[in-house]
Amino acid sequence: MLIREVLEPLGDPERADKMAAYMKDHFDYLGVMSGPRREAQREFLNLATKGPMEDVWEVIFQCWEQPEREFQYVGCDLLRKNTQRLSPADLPTLKRLIQTKSWWDTVDGIASHAVGEVVLRFDQGALMDQWIKSDDIWIARSAIIHQLFYKKQVDADRLFEYCLIRGDDKEFFIRKALGWALRQYSRVDPEGVRAFVAEHADDLSGLTKREALKHVL
Repeated sequence: MLIREVLEPLGDPERADKMAAYMKDHFDYLGVMSGPRREAQREFLNLATKGPMEDVWEVIFQCWEQPEREFQYVGCDLLRKNTQRLSPADLPTLKRLIQTKSWWDTVDGIASHAVGEVVLRFDQGALMDQWIKSDDIWIARSAIIHQLFYKKQVDADRLFEYCLIRGDDKEFFIRKALGWALRQYSRVDPEGVRAFVAEHADDLSGLTKREALKHVL
């Protein structure tokens, strides 16, 4: 794989061990920091993006097949460069990526950029209404944060509904995501978020409430 030839020489075994430890040893690493990786992958991504979307997906799948986590980061960056080329037909594939080698470092970017872009442009909110009820925490988290960068285009009713659907969830990554989504929306409507948290204080975890109100207290 061409990108491996580019990244492997930049690896640092000692740094790789630290990066793996930070990610709870879920993945192996080459030990390439994000800055040097993005610089090294620039030409590769530019070349990959010029082809048809089928070829882009093939490169992303190859990145996901590699054992070291940096390759999934390359895949995420390639996906992000192509969000405007995505359609609802790609949502099952995006779901597959979310559910493969799942952890917050890949899931969050896929959800908030790729999934979010498709849902907004093609009015796919009904699918997110299904995802929020998923037993897979990463699918539910994706539904929660898919509006993260919508700003004034956030569907507040949907966001608040999701918070109530998953408000009593015991999973850290769900509680954190709820607070994160509310905090981001508070930049647009601080009073709305404050009122929602106050009204539903008993329905939300302490973590969710603390995260939600960081910018409005």
